[in-house]
Amino acid sequence: MRDTQQIQAVVQTYFECMHESSEAKTHAAFHPQAMITGYLPNGLQQMTVADFAGFVASQQPSPKAQGVPERLEIVSLEIAGNTAVARVRDDYLGMTFLDTLSFLKTGDEWRIYNKLFHVEGPDA
Repeated sequence: MRDTQQIQAVVQTYFECMHESSEAKTHAAFHPQAMITGYLPNGLQQMTVADFAGFVASQQPSPKAQGVPERLEIVSLEIAGNTAVARVRDDYLGMTFLDTLSFLKTGDEWRIYNKLFHVEGPDA
């Protein structure tokens, strides 16, 4: 599978982790050392992968189980050697996010190494 397709598959797993409230898919998408950082209406949030996975898993019933429509758009994707950056727009927990996901390729595997998120507003 080409790098672009592998990264797109990781983005899909990332989206599914949130939509399905899946701790396992969170860990599958993110590098173990990744950080998740951004501003929510109540201020700056900084999480480790374990923190984020626990938060995602705590959203019960999951958005998927609640019948929340899926929205995932890869706005841009740039690859430079064994690094990449994707801008992704998605709806989660009633908000539209614009996420900047940085990727690192180790061996033959791409994983999200950092997530910066921005809340654009209420979901569409």
